[in-house]
Amino acid sequence: MDLTLSKPDEIVKLLCSRLRKERLAQQMTQAEVAARAGIGVNTVSNLESGRNVGFESLVKVAMVLGRINELEALFAPKVDSLDDLLRYEESATRQRVKKGNHHGK
Repeated sequence: MDLTLSKPDEIVKLLCSRLRKERLAQQMTQAEVAARAGIGVNTVSNLESGRNVGFESLVKVAMVLGRINELEALFAPKVDSLDDLLRYEESATRQRVKKGNHHGK
């Protein structure tokens, strides 16, 4: 599915639906997922309903459901060549420019 034209709330709704279906496919209750993730049942319920939940809770639930690889790939570098990889590595090691030091220079 192409998500590029979706609004953020539509993507959230889709992902919440997928999360719920994945939990049910693994025949787990919200309480079981919560217990294994070390979070509250309300947090799992909120996550499946699209209400704001801490990102760490999402990661914990993904780990319990065995879906951490998708999250791990979320902001992986897009590299098509060795040059792209080298550029990415170089930018990752560069220091951040401090505010106020870059205007007019």
